Amino acid sequence: MNAELEAGASRTEAVLDRVTAAFSWAWLALISVIVVAVVLRYAFGIGLIELEELQWHLYAFGFLMGLVACTTRDRHVRVDVLRERMSPRTRDWVDLYGILLLQLPFLALVLWSALPFAADSFAVGERSASAGGLPFRWILKSVLPLSFALLCLATLSQLVHVWGRLFEDRVSSEPR
Repeated sequence: MNAELEAGASRTEAVLDRVTAAFSWAWLALISVIVVAVVLRYAFGIGLIELEELQWHLYAFGFLMGLVACTTRDRHVRVDVLRERMSPRTRDWVDLYGILLLQLPFLALVLWSALPFAADSFAVGERSASAGGLPFRWILKSVLPLSFALLCLATLSQLVHVWGRLFEDRVSSEPR
């Protein structure tokens, strides 16, 4: 059963890698929008609120999908000064407790809050309050629950791997 879970977790990570790689275009788009905004403002004296709003929309989108990519590849932020002194088994125990006691409850809380937030925005057809701002603000707000759902998948995948490292060896080495 563990081998099946490990294989499923690896397939999930491969899909998440492809999804986050596909959405990494947001960073190139962000840089392009910034360059256009700067050229328009300083070369032609034209400032467009649409470009300014688009910048923070693209940044938020890239950041949220970047969280998923970092979790999928197990490259998220840790206190490396402490972690490098731990044995691999201790690291796995810290990861297990961190996932179960901190990360999963946090993700559940964010999803529980973000779903109605995005649904309400969609229901009213929310747009920017600024004159000349972007329409369809609900798209940006929908990225929040989407990215956190993907982050849940990445976290569950990491949980399967940590669980396997901690308990697979013990099960296989015990006499039956």
